[in-house]
Amino acid sequence: MSTTINVTPAQTEALVARIFQASIDTLEIAAIHVGDRLGLYRSLDADGPATPTELAHATGTAERYVREWLEQQAVAGFLTVADPDAAAAVRRYGLPASHRAVFVDEDDVNHLAPLARLAVGVLGPLDAVLDAYRTGGGVPYEAYGEDTREGIAALNRPQFVNLLGDWLASIPDVDARLRSQPPARVADLACGSAWSSIAIARAYPDVVVDAVDVDAASIEDACANVEAAGLTGRVRPAVHDASDRQHSGPYDLITVFEALHDMNHPVEALLGARHSLREAGSVVIADERVAERFTAPGDEIERFNYGWSVLHCLPVAMLDEDSAGTGTAIRAGTVRAYATAAGFSSVDELPIEHDFWRFYHLRP
Repeated sequence: MSTTINVTPAQTEALVARIFQASIDTLEIAAIHVGDRLGLYRSLDADGPATPTELAHATGTAERYVREWLEQQAVAGFLTVADPDAAAAVRRYGLPASHRAVFVDEDDVNHLAPLARLAVGVLGPLDAVLDAYRTGGGVPYEAYGEDTREGIAALNRPQFVNLLGDWLASIPDVDARLRSQPPARVADLACGSAWSSIAIARAYPDVVVDAVDVDAASIEDACANVEAAGLTGRVRPAVHDASDRQHSGPYDLITVFEALHDMNHPVEALLGARHSLREAGSVVIADERVAERFTAPGDEIERFNYGWSVLHCLPVAMLDEDSAGTGTAIRAGTVRAYATAAGFSSVDELPIEHDFWRFYHLRP
């Protein structure tokens, strides 16, 4: 028995248009990465509008390449051009004031240039990702390189700088302990470049934060960031696997920001965290605010998270034969299941407003 499926030309044309637009968006993301990495946006912000020759001279780059980039950025609407009809070599390009937060200001919550860096970075080991799909293995985090590591850190930095103190302050018992004596001890698991650890130490001037991550390059970055922040001694970066129960607790608070879904052994990590807590201690987790259950088609947040999962988060979470293989689309039920398996008696979702993350408070 055959089934007739009616396919209209409009449906096909809509998909063609969508993929064509996506290719434009992909190329523009890569061009943003070029401008970010070469300091082109920062130069236009610091020195004002420039011709291709002036910008090339200021940034130590080649004029012909800079001219092409400037034209592309103006065509895309990211930069302004004073006189489009002027000769190509003397056109003067500028960074609109409304675009400064997105391209230049590292502490602004709208700073999204690192998103381009991250998008380019996750494509680096694509051959290894394809091999992992064939074999069922994983791709080490370090294989994704500097762009991915720095992109994640720079993308999350503004919200840690601006919002993390408020997040913790909204949890009364946690806030009270972090403000009381003797000084509280905090472990920031999977801390990356330690912007979260630094933000905790700044919000609570008496606490000591152990900033731990399994990635040695991230901890090297963390040490530099901690020193620059003047927090050496109060924020203590160290290479450590969160799944290893040999933590140097006991801790009053353990945090895990956007990392549980990347862990090969999330239950073991939470079990180790529980054993490292003081009697009245607790764990705060922030991870992706995906839908409660799988639906298709999904919304933009779901599409965004699955995109990262296919290329990065699942491969790095599949290194061991017994890896959990969670992926970026970590649903609330999954977090509860992991926490329960690790022996936590209470798992509460926190009423913290955030477009991309959901927050959990775990108690033994």
